[in-house]
Amino acid sequence: MNRTDATSLSSRGGFSDIFALIARWSLGAVFIYMGLSKAMHPVEFLKLVRQYDALHHVLLLNSVAAFLPWLEFFCGLLLLLGLAVRGAALLLLLMLVLFTSAVLLRALAILDSGGLPFCAIKFDCGCGAGEVLVCRKLGENLVLMTFSAAILFLGNRRRRIKNRT
Repeated sequence: MNRTDATSLSSRGGFSDIFALIARWSLGAVFIYMGLSKAMHPVEFLKLVRQYDALHHVLLLNSVAAFLPWLEFFCGLLLLLGLAVRGAALLLLLMLVLFTSAVLLRALAILDSGGLPFCAIKFDCGCGAGEVLVCRKLGENLVLMTFSAAILFLGNRRRRIKNRT
């Protein structure tokens, strides 16, 4: 790409649109994978959800464990297909905030009970990737939240501007 192409692309909002597109595809693929990995092993996922000790009613616990993987999969699929993109990104952002808070609280509880340094704490958080180091998981979730926010605020900027005029 030469300099005039880059300038032209930049002036039309192209870089932000390209970043939002990459974020949309990446986020969609990640959540399709994570949703399917949980949905294919529902008993294991239910056990992991139970370990957070946040849901005490058995019907609510079972409903979340059964519904959440398919919601993640569906949101990821919508992102890949380019349908209801902002709604799917918003749902994923809200879920990521909740997931990240739960992981952080669980890590802090483990920190209180043991003598490990914070970033050495490792457990299966229920994300579908097996055991993870807590600092790595928090960083990954921060990247995924950034991608969700990029999709919400950067994607399709040109189309929104054209629709207003």
